[in-house]
Amino acid sequence: MAGGSQSSGGSQSSSGSQLSDGVKSLAGQLLVAMPQMEDPRFARSVIYLCAHGGDTGAMGLVINKLLGPLTLAELFAQLAIEPAGPARGRPVHFGGPVEPGRGFVLHTDDYHEDATLPVAGNISVTATLDILRAIGQGRGPRRSLFALGYAGWAPGQLDAEIQANGWLSVAADEAIVFGTEPDAKWRRALGKLGVEPSTLSAAAGHA
Repeated sequence: MAGGSQSSGGSQSSSGSQLSDGVKSLAGQLLVAMPQMEDPRFARSVIYLCAHGGDTGAMGLVINKLLGPLTLAELFAQLAIEPAGPARGRPVHFGGPVEPGRGFVLHTDDYHEDATLPVAGNISVTATLDILRAIGQGRGPRRSLFALGYAGWAPGQLDAEIQANGWLSVAADEAIVFGTEPDAKWRRALGKLGVEPSTLSAAAGHA
């Protein structure tokens, strides 16, 4: 299940791309952990799915868990980046248990460089020092979220977890992805599906 070298992930818009086996790609969707999630690293988690399908499996970033009191100011200091503006106080997210020392910036698509991966809608992901410098200097994307580590799944693993009712999937939106209240994101994501946590059970189906 989610963790170790591989983890769990989401779904894309209703018009998601089709994989070679006819399964819809869920890249660009939010994965919402069911209440019975046993892995404490993913309990009540919301994951933005950056990639899904094919021989590479799936990859996503947890968007509602913070790495304690760590802020970008401390990260900038370690990277010898001189920040200007409010970026210093922004939190650092726990993106997942895989490669916990690797950083990713999930952001709006008004920022782009060669290494940027457009995911879906107006959301992209970039994993370079250049975007951190741009954010520190006030030249970065309009909205962004910085995370260390990621959640990953082997080919077919995420699909099996969804079929086993480990996750629900829902369309992503900026308000949830980049919202400033991590603790509220899980309920807000469930709210998009029109469900309350108390109504969910191990037997509940997926979106």
